[in-house]
Amino acid sequence: MELNHKQQTHHNENHPSFKTKMKKLVEHKYFQPIVIGIILLNGLIIVAETYLTGNTVLLAIDKIIVWVFVIELLIKMIGLGFKGYFSDRWNHFDFLIVIGSLLFYSTPFVSVLRLIRVLRLIRMIPAIPALRKIIDSLMASIPALTGILGLSVLLFSIYAIIGTTFFSDVLPYEYFGSFHTSLFTLMQVVTFESWASQVARPIINEVPWAWVYFVTFIVIGALVILNLVVAVILSYLGQDDEAKREEQMDRLYKENQDLRNDIKEIKQLLMEKKA
Repeated sequence: MELNHKQQTHHNENHPSFKTKMKKLVEHKYFQPIVIGIILLNGLIIVAETYLTGNTVLLAIDKIIVWVFVIELLIKMIGLGFKGYFSDRWNHFDFLIVIGSLLFYSTPFVSVLRLIRVLRLIRMIPAIPALRKIIDSLMASIPALTGILGLSVLLFSIYAIIGTTFFSDVLPYEYFGSFHTSLFTLMQVVTFESWASQVARPIINEVPWAWVYFVTFIVIGALVILNLVVAVILSYLGQDDEAKREEQMDRLYKENQDLRNDIKEIKQLLMEKKA
């Protein structure tokens, strides 16, 4: 019985299952670079279609790429297992994109088909670890950014009300004529898009103290809040590296403690032999 079990084990080692073969294929060092290359090719095809609309060769290549993505999806699901595949939330996105490409490929709604094709390019994010790290850090920082978002809304609202109150008669209606137009103007100011020549200088010529309004808004809105956002995102970007360093230090500490215990045991044995 035991001999048969050993023979069966030996047979399994020499003849790995189909799932094991698929898993090895997924974990192969060239598998992911090939997928990235196909995604880039897909992007080039999409760009080329904007110049050669309805080209049969480009459409044929695009259809081949769709089925390549389907094959890639099946290989991953077989190799990693259904549960293992969907344990990664990025694979949920890949699954929806691939299934959407199949479902809407023959749709009469051209805009929907083009949207699905463009969304395929976002698959580059989970394919490249550096991009995944940035997006994961951005998603993790959203709760911390809600406070800054609330502060920004409050700041914009206050300055929009002030602008509507004092500057509505100075410039045309589309600048400070109403609350929502003032908000849009402040967005233009905070992005430094022609804010001095189109907005600030004409108002300052009519209302001399208006420079205080624009300077304080730019300092608080564009410099302070923007730097706060950058600081929060950078802090989350460094958290993964810090967690890995701490894990590595803990592992080294445990190994060091085990080594010390082994040395103590060896010393104790040597002392007992001498005694």
